[in-house]
Amino acid sequence: MTFRRKEQIRKPVNDYATVEDFHAVFGRNMDELYQLSFLLTADHEKAEQCFVAGLEDSAKENHVFKEWARSWAKRVIIRNAIRELKPRPLTSSFSLASPSHVFPLASDQGRHFGVDQVIALRDFERFVFVMSVLERYSEHDCSLLLSCSPHDVREARARAIANLVNLLAPPLPHRANFETVRELVQ
Repeated sequence: MTFRRKEQIRKPVNDYATVEDFHAVFGRNMDELYQLSFLLTADHEKAEQCFVAGLEDSAKENHVFKEWARSWAKRVIIRNAIRELKPRPLTSSFSLASPSHVFPLASDQGRHFGVDQVIALRDFERFVFVMSVLERYSEHDCSLLLSCSPHDVREARARAIANLVNLLAPPLPHRANFETVRELVQ
């Protein structure tokens, strides 16, 4: 008995994302990707420009695995927003943004940060917050993309979170109202 070995002919599998794959990623995730662009730029016109440039840049890329296409699209939008705004770390020590830079938190929003609160942050703090907290980029990746040190990223994240937490803190009663509160408690 003679067995013939069958030769299996395999078609080469293209594991790389194509232009059509990126168009599909941007189509399926349009709201999420635009929101990312808007949170970074804090401006609808610039957000739209970064979004469109992100689609164009992603479509030109031919060495991205299909499974990474969505992550790559986000990264390209982040890079375009950085190129557009050029956020730089503060040179001064840790300080909170002045009240003119923050918006009050609506009572029906609970304990979550709103878009208005995030876009009210200074550029560098906003970029670091969005990248490291919302998108979960590492300090190392943030520092590479923003051309700064990991220490700058840590400080900016701390400032951003402190500013956002201050927005959530209930206002302290005025001294004149304190007596009224004390009477109600007794």
